[in-house]
Amino acid sequence: MCRNIKTLFNFEPPATEDEIHASALQFVRKLSGFNKPSQGNEAAFDRAVAEVSEAARKLLTSLHTHAPARDREIEAEKARERSRLRFG
Repeated sequence: MCRNIKTLFNFEPPATEDEIHASALQFVRKLSGFNKPSQGNEAAFDRAVAEVSEAARKLLTSLHTHAPARDREIEAEKARERSRLRFG
């Protein structure tokens, strides 16, 4: 599951709310072991996703770097090449 969590810092354009939420969802899924929680656990699961999203948003807005912003398409191509080398 965690392979779906992508680096969100230092990209142009910056990470969107959807990307932050998706990474938080994957993180909470990994921690809880649930892909989709039961009705009894749904409120706690959703609350955790919201809290992790907020923490990630705060982190991303507080980080600073002197490195140039990365291009999403170039990084995606690098990932595809790593995948081709790994899986053939």
